[in-house]
Amino acid sequence: MSEPHRFDRGHTDDLMSFLTASPSPYHAVASAAERLEKAGFRQVAETDAWDGTSGGGYVLRGGALVAWYVPESAAPHTPFRIVGAHTDSPNLRVKPLPDTGAHGWRQVAVEIYGGPLLNSWLDRDLGLAGRLSLRDGSTRLVNIDRPLLRVPQLAIHLDRSVTADGLKLDKQRHLQPIWGLGDVREGDLISFLEESAGLAPGDVTGWDLMTHSVEPAAYLGRDNELVAGPRMDNLLSVHAGVAALTAAAAGEPPFIPVLAAFDHEENGSQSDTGADGPLLGGVLERSVFARGGSYEDRARAFAGTVCLSSDTGHAVHPNYAERHDPTHHPRVNGGPILKVNVNNRYATDGSGRAVFAAACERAGVPFQSFVSNNSMPCGTTIGPITAARHGIRTVDIGVAILSMHSARELCGTDDPHLLANALVAFLRG
Repeated sequence: MSEPHRFDRGHTDDLMSFLTASPSPYHAVASAAERLEKAGFRQVAETDAWDGTSGGGYVLRGGALVAWYVPESAAPHTPFRIVGAHTDSPNLRVKPLPDTGAHGWRQVAVEIYGGPLLNSWLDRDLGLAGRLSLRDGSTRLVNIDRPLLRVPQLAIHLDRSVTADGLKLDKQRHLQPIWGLGDVREGDLISFLEESAGLAPGDVTGWDLMTHSVEPAAYLGRDNELVAGPRMDNLLSVHAGVAALTAAAAGEPPFIPVLAAFDHEENGSQSDTGADGPLLGGVLERSVFARGGSYEDRARAFAGTVCLSSDTGHAVHPNYAERHDPTHHPRVNGGPILKVNVNNRYATDGSGRAVFAAACERAGVPFQSFVSNNSMPCGTTIGPITAARHGIRTVDIGVAILSMHSARELCGTDDPHLLANALVAFLRG
């Protein structure tokens, strides 16, 4: 028998807890903020005047978070070292008029968010989570983390063609989950959520709600060398970024380390909380100006800044190896991947590779390279958006996984900690 697989159990256990506690982007940033607070960071309101105080701070806006640590020795023109990630994942999201149904079934009307593997949401016990907006202008997080919803698949006896032709799903007709029996009653779902959240009837006037698999993350394999869980794309990177930022803040780095965790990457990043919005640039500029800097200091700081855009990537699939580039086969537990695409779907160039390679070398972390098969389109990330919007040198990296955009994805148990170690070395310079 081979020797059991070794990995940092504490880091991986904490990642699994983070995934479970973060069924929506709003929960993800709340979970991240809780970890930052324990490390001595303080929340900064965007509506307040900022000062040049050293130490750790963070801004929350919806499902996005930007956190930073200013060393005591930082000058106004000190460059930033940024880890970029995103908090959202493809799923099914509740429509404005959620109560629907037919033939004695009560259902919830949902819209498809991002590009999920639709079949992975079938016959799976689903919870409901997100943000409730209240009449008084405040918000409340809600998480029904039990089997509440289910999208039932059609029995094979009623569609024999599925064996020969494959499963074909109509996004409008076939993905509305059931949640009970009886007549459809308008306002029923929101009334249920108000009661669950301890709110009075009529308190909720708006909502941002989404489904999630209630099956917790779990170790997998004979030697526990794999982890199966939800929302690894891209909460794995958010979790690693928080761990790296708090570790970097324990020293006196020559740069200002930053974590930028954006929302809405899965549908284009064009929002006030997305990478194509003004959030990151505003925070960085206010940091420069709060420390007495000028526009010239801002320009100098941005010119020396580097961002690692960390997102999950594709491990070589044993059943579909022909879909990968024949000479680039990233493996799980082989270390983080450097993503390259010469058509700028990823932002990495040779100088960026050198920055990442140096960080991995300092951390003692192996890394791999990924490029897409030339015959297939390449996905993209927040990397090119960040580079173009802010004029910041950006490098695309991540962890290689299988089943990307499934309700449950798969990674190696070593890779999350290897990524975090590489990020610490990058942020510390």
